[in-house]
Amino acid sequence: MEDVLFIGVDIGGTKTSVSIGNEEGAILNKIQFPTQKGPQQVLSDCYLAIDELLKGFDRLRVQAIGISCGGPLDSKRGLIQSPPNLPFWDDIPVVQLFQDRTGIPAYLENDANACALAEWLWGSGKGCSSMIFLTFGTGLGAGLILDGRLYRGKGMLAGEVGHWRMKDDGPMCYGKRGSWESFCSGAGISSLYREKTRQSISAKEICLLAEEGDETALSVMTLSAKTLGQGLALLIDLLNPERIVIGSIFCRCEGLFRSIMEEEIEKEALAQSAQACKVYPSALGEFLGDMAALGIAMDRYAQKGGR
Repeated sequence: MEDVLFIGVDIGGTKTSVSIGNEEGAILNKIQFPTQKGPQQVLSDCYLAIDELLKGFDRLRVQAIGISCGGPLDSKRGLIQSPPNLPFWDDIPVVQLFQDRTGIPAYLENDANACALAEWLWGSGKGCSSMIFLTFGTGLGAGLILDGRLYRGKGMLAGEVGHWRMKDDGPMCYGKRGSWESFCSGAGISSLYREKTRQSISAKEICLLAEEGDETALSVMTLSAKTLGQGLALLIDLLNPERIVIGSIFCRCEGLFRSIMEEEIEKEALAQSAQACKVYPSALGEFLGDMAALGIAMDRYAQKGGR
C-alpha cells in the first residue's frame, strides 16, 4: 500500500507556501508565492498550487490539508479573523473553502500551535509527551503539547504567553507595557534599542551588533535573555514540561541567550522541575513553516483514526 500524503498551506503576511509531504515529514514538493492583497487572490493562488502539486501524485493518497496562519482565528469553526499582518481577512471560512474546492478534509491552526506540532512530530520535541514551543519571532506565542496532545484551551486561545506582564514598564507590545513579548520578540527588542538610542533598526541588526561587542546592543540582549529565562521558569513551574523548544531569534542567536537564560531558570524555577526540562532551539529551521502546516494535517488525520 502506498504511503498517505498531506498538503500543507502556510499563509504569512509576506509569503504563502503550499507543500505536499508524507508521514515522515518529508516535503516532496513545494510552491511558494507572495501573499497578495486580499484573501480572494491568495486563496485562488493556493488552489492553483494544489492542482499543480497533485499532478505528480495520486490524489486519493492525500488524506488532509493543514492550514497554518497567524491569529486571531477560530480553529474550531475554521475561520481566519483579521490577523494584523493580513488586512481584509475578516472571518474568512478557509476550511470550508478549501474543502469545497478540493474535496479533501481541511484543518486550521494558529502558527504557534502548528509549529509545536511539527517540532513534536519531527523536530526537537520528537519522542517526548510534554513540550512547549515558543515562536520568539516578530511576536511571542506558545504552542503546548501536554500529555501527548496539542492543548488549545476552551476558547482556542491557550498559549498567549506573550501577553503576560513581566515588568512594571517596558515597550508596548501585545497591548501591554512590560509584557513578555515586550522583551522577547523582534518587535520588543527593536523597541528596547530605540528607547536607548532613538534609532530604529531590526532585531537581526541588534543581534549582529551584540555579537560584535556593541555595549548598547549587548545590554538590550542581556535584558531580553534574562526576561526569557524568567518567563521560562514560570512555564516550567506551571506545566512541568519535558522540553521547551524555541524558534526564530533564539534559534539564530542562541549564544546571546543561553547562559543568561539558564542562570535565571536556575534562580527562579523549582529545582526538580528545572532539572527535568531541557531547552532546545528549533531543529526544523527554514522548513518549520512548511512542516508546521503538514503537522496540522497529520495530527488531525491521526485523531480521526488514521495510522
